[in-house]
Amino acid sequence: MPSMNIDRCFQVLEILCDNGQGLSLGEIAQKADIPKSATHRMLTSLCSAGYVTQLGSKNYRLSLSLPSLGLRFLSTTHIMDECQQVLDDLAAEVGELVRMCLVSNSNLVWIAKAQGAKNSLMIDPVMGQKVALHATATGKVWLASLTTETALRYVLRDGFGTREDHGPLVVQTIEELQAELIATSKRGYGLAIEEADPGIAAIAIGIPGSSPKAEIVGTVSIAGPHSRLQKEKLIDMLPSLQQAVRRLNGIDVLMRFVDS
Repeated sequence: MPSMNIDRCFQVLEILCDNGQGLSLGEIAQKADIPKSATHRMLTSLCSAGYVTQLGSKNYRLSLSLPSLGLRFLSTTHIMDECQQVLDDLAAEVGELVRMCLVSNSNLVWIAKAQGAKNSLMIDPVMGQKVALHATATGKVWLASLTTETALRYVLRDGFGTREDHGPLVVQTIEELQAELIATSKRGYGLAIEEADPGIAAIAIGIPGSSPKAEIVGTVSIAGPHSRLQKEKLIDMLPSLQQAVRRLNGIDVLMRFVDS
């Protein structure tokens, strides 16, 4: 299959991933900017392969085969056998949501979380959501470790979005982003206060690889309601966050995977 068809096929899968109730053929074709005939052929092939299903309403929806494939792969790496305990311990200590990302194909991918909050005021976002690189503490830490040219290219690739898409304080210009990444690099951790989402605050640090360059291969973050997590409190959690990353650095299976 030509590479363009493969690219379009994955584009259709990503569109369906964001629409759990399914979409009609026309809606998918419009969102993908692909002719209906070509879209129908792709959907037919994806249905035959078991990755898409057609509902009684004639809408198309992802099957569970694709997420199952990802979970199967992750289980074979054995990464979470030891990493999850580190995240659980950190979440219990700080009493907030802890999440871990890894770098994959010029993006960050959420792979694990642990919820430490015990009351009704908590956040627990869907794990499959795309990381908004310019709007999250996690994204900023990774971007700050890259060259300015590379960081800007990744953000412009995804777009800044709007304050309605993210939070009221999210950066909206290249100049704002550059200033934020310089500040992030100097202090060694990322902060996001009502940037990714309204009312949410977070802090994150990078997981360095074991190579001599010590490039960031992932991140660990703490997030929660801004009403409970003011900037000063987030910074107070930094030593616990750093200790968790040191523990992760000692997990051989994780380091072998990210350095491969």
